[in-house]
Amino acid sequence: MGRNTVTEQADNPSEKLTFRAFEDGDSTWDNWQEAIFSADHSHKCPTYVHRTPPCQGSCPSGEDVRGWLQIVKGVEKPPADMSWEEYAFRRSTDANPFPSMMGRVCPAPCESGCNRNQVDDFVGINAVEQFIGDTAYERKFVFEAPELGKFRVAIVGGGPAGLAAAYQLRRKGHGSTIFDDHPELGGMMRYGIPGYRTPRAHLDHEIRRILDMGGIEVETGVKVGVDVSIEHLEKTYDAVLWCIGCQSGRALPIPGSQAPNCVSGVEFLEAFNKGVLQVSAERVVCVGGGDTSIDVVSVARRLGKISNLNKSLRAEAVIGGYVAHDSAFAAMREGAEVTLTSLFPRFQMTATDHEVEDALHEGVDIRYGVMPIEVLLNDEGRAHSLRLAECAVERDGRPVPVEGTEFEIECDLIVSAIGQAGNLEGLEELDNGRGLMEADKLYHVPDRPGHFVAGDIIRPHLLTTAIGQASIASSSIDRYLNGEEPGKRPKVDVHHFSLLDKLRETSLDPEAYDHRQEWGTCDANYAVHNYEDRSAHEIISSDKLFLGHFAYEARNRRESHGPDEEHVLSHFEERHVGLDAESARDEAGRCMSCGMCFECDNCVIYCPQDAVFRVKKDKTTMGRYVDTDYDRCIGCHICADVCPTGYIEMGMGE
Repeated sequence: MGRNTVTEQADNPSEKLTFRAFEDGDSTWDNWQEAIFSADHSHKCPTYVHRTPPCQGSCPSGEDVRGWLQIVKGVEKPPADMSWEEYAFRRSTDANPFPSMMGRVCPAPCESGCNRNQVDDFVGINAVEQFIGDTAYERKFVFEAPELGKFRVAIVGGGPAGLAAAYQLRRKGHGSTIFDDHPELGGMMRYGIPGYRTPRAHLDHEIRRILDMGGIEVETGVKVGVDVSIEHLEKTYDAVLWCIGCQSGRALPIPGSQAPNCVSGVEFLEAFNKGVLQVSAERVVCVGGGDTSIDVVSVARRLGKISNLNKSLRAEAVIGGYVAHDSAFAAMREGAEVTLTSLFPRFQMTATDHEVEDALHEGVDIRYGVMPIEVLLNDEGRAHSLRLAECAVERDGRPVPVEGTEFEIECDLIVSAIGQAGNLEGLEELDNGRGLMEADKLYHVPDRPGHFVAGDIIRPHLLTTAIGQASIASSSIDRYLNGEEPGKRPKVDVHHFSLLDKLRETSLDPEAYDHRQEWGTCDANYAVHNYEDRSAHEIISSDKLFLGHFAYEARNRRESHGPDEEHVLSHFEERHVGLDAESARDEAGRCMSCGMCFECDNCVIYCPQDAVFRVKKDKTTMGRYVDTDYDRCIGCHICADVCPTGYIEMGMGE
């Protein structure tokens, strides 16, 4: 038995919830370590323990998700001279300077980890983050930066990792120069994701907000290794951070894939995002199963085809950079047949499920559990069909075709979205042999002092992963520049809520400790009495919460304007309409504040000895709402049992 009996209502959230701490007939403790009672008391008293919630522990960029949800919710109050909207923005961007972008395109592992899934449905974290980012865009919130120091860092790559690193370094007082081989900054956010998912006005604003901090120079259209040497960077800058991403798509490893109309997903999307690709082809097949493949097929359905298109203007010629489509082609578009193939069944695809659902709604034909085995060529050497077979996955993870299940799909364009590699032209000395770069746990480049690395060039993954790596790399660079030892990162390596910072913010700073030997801290002003911060070591799970406190609440969903298959052609409007302030606050109100007090008063109300009490109003702040009078406490554990968030633990001695 756990502390909560989770019934089938978690799977049927429309029904009444019946969470209970114990079942009828329970009279003994299952855990002998908690069988500590003598009559009505024990030798354990409550302590207040801060732990990391699973949403935050699941976030690759380490955002203090619970923190900014509590601000939006209204539990954590902003400073007197700041609105709650700006305060939430500042807490959110402590880890990630792109709330508007991430709120739209992040696949939200935080929502998968949300403990609210055990009650009804996850908190719509993405939707609230989009609200924070869009509000910051509308109100033109700016980033603050300290005085610029003497050090400068060369950042190679102006995508999410490079920009996030420039931001974090500037917050530490360090200037930087960003080198990028594209005409504009943004990397995959601009050139790899369609504009109807990352609106360019919001993207431009979030990039400009970073550059407006000052001390960040930009050199676009410059390829390091070709136009600028590594030696020049080493001589000119105090450190180098490699954030070059993965701009080269992997070709299909099958016969015939060298055909001119076999292109990579990266190339396809970049041509579209540059505006040179205005139509795709009559029959498009994309091989993939991840988020990039979903973007490819969604774009292909929107672009459609043009009948009797001149051969010189075929999609592969545009993608190859030889020609460009005229924008007038948009008026002649007709629907295209678009097929996506995946090695795995739908539930195992790496693409976000709602993106898969959108693609199906838009008329994409998805074939699950199949693998390509050969590209069939015509007399011109162009692909005219893709031969596939059903596949089985061996124990070592290797897919193999099932004999006798072969079939063909006719096509005019084949797009490979099966993986990416870096473009290391001129940087061959950094290549680890797999088209990527090596990094240690602190994101140093091994055996190259002063060189650091972050983002997809280590291993292609999510935008938010690149941003999180950039944050850690920036800390490593800061220590390197200041001549400090690399140090050790915490076990739970995220941006944690700091009670000490909150006390300082509210002018409740503890007094200096004079190191006198004293018994107890209940009357001391140099320590926070009976508070323990385990957030750097522990993530709190749902079995530590009292789920019975939470009633069913439907999620406040964003409006979605995804087109169906009849209206997808030339539909480039944004999919998601963000929440308004009221809906955002309601949705944030569903947060269960796992691992942190959210001031519900249960412990105060249910304590039979009146031992738990509210801290005086002039001393209270977030994380410091209740205290315990140990002269009254008998260790009955009721406060811990009724604490919804798992913030109270029976642990202190007599």
